[in-house]
Amino acid sequence: MGRSSCVLRRAKLACDASSMDNATEFTKRLVELLRSERHAMAEFLVALAEFDRRGLWRQRGHTSLFSFLHRELKLSAGSAQLRKTAAELIQRYPAVEGALREGKLCLSSVCELAKVVTTDNCSEILPRFFGLSSRDAAAVAVSIRPVENPPRREIVVPVRSAAPVVASRDAAQAAPAQVISFHAHEVAPESCRSEPVPALLQPPFDPAPAPKSSSVDWLDGDQARMHLTVSKAFLKKLEAARDALSHSMPGASRETILEAALDELLAERDRRKGLTARPQMKPRPSTRPGRHIPAHVRREVWARDGGRCTFVLASGECCGSTHRLELDHIVPRACGGVSTVDNLRIRCKGHNLEEARRVFGDALVDAYAGTGGGRGAPLLGAAEAHRLTRSATPASSTGALPRRGSGGPPRNAAAAAGTS
Repeated sequence: MGRSSCVLRRAKLACDASSMDNATEFTKRLVELLRSERHAMAEFLVALAEFDRRGLWRQRGHTSLFSFLHRELKLSAGSAQLRKTAAELIQRYPAVEGALREGKLCLSSVCELAKVVTTDNCSEILPRFFGLSSRDAAAVAVSIRPVENPPRREIVVPVRSAAPVVASRDAAQAAPAQVISFHAHEVAPESCRSEPVPALLQPPFDPAPAPKSSSVDWLDGDQARMHLTVSKAFLKKLEAARDALSHSMPGASRETILEAALDELLAERDRRKGLTARPQMKPRPSTRPGRHIPAHVRREVWARDGGRCTFVLASGECCGSTHRLELDHIVPRACGGVSTVDNLRIRCKGHNLEEARRVFGDALVDAYAGTGGGRGAPLLGAAEAHRLTRSATPASSTGALPRRGSGGPPRNAAAAAGTS
């Protein structure tokens, strides 16, 4: 018995030593792989920086480096933005490349570094971001340059709710739409700047387990946080309105879009009640009749192209953007092209400008862009586009609202060159 137990003990010690050796070797292997991963990421970012510097994403049919990373390399939006920011920093500050290679700087902290780094302070503040998480890096960035107007977050989350108890056959036949909890903005009390917003919508029913349909939490005297429950149809209309206002209000938040809609509603009410001057019954004569595109032509082009940019990327994928849409002349006006359905197509602003560059060259387009002519001709009015969207296409895509009193559509570089 004593001899057998001794043998078993030796076998156990041998197994433990073998396991320890395996764990040590495995750890070494993981360290090597991690080092190679950092090196590969750094090499990728250096190559990406050169790719961006030469503007090669344009040759692939994209309007930005982000579009190339997201659409062609199939990176998520967050991953694409991180790599884009890192590539831009590498171009400006070579020290960032070394920090990434050595693992001192991670991608998640790059965006925070980009907010505060300059040529003068790079050598001083770069080490302060070494080894930090994104949260810690954000705190360091704020300590270096406090944010005057903290950014707001907009959150749209689905809400699971039990089916309501119906009391009649008619109520049972009316199936309620799926509801979504829409938080207009989520900000800390100290960042309050906007006016309180009234509750706009009431859902068709009040599910028992769900919170109340709308509520207003006052943060201070000038700011409130509003919570309301809306349908998917409401969100589609909201995104359609954002597209419609993408020319006059680029990058507008949902709060800004809703406020603009309320302004339009109140102005229309005042006009109907005679509280404001009546609109001009006769349209103003166009000061540039040769550039006028008839409304029926715009509507037909919209229906044919589905209210989306029809540019085809080098990968064979259609752009399909519904943002800042413009009309592009296939044969430019400067080359004798006419404003007919067959000679018009829908392009987003970026691809419209790229077409102008291809036809007329960078120098001419940059000259117009440098004089502030960076606004494209809107495709349709918001109300008309929304009506066509509902009747012709399921997508919530619209053109941009023309500026009131402009007397005609604004111009951008492509329009000035005769391609939009």
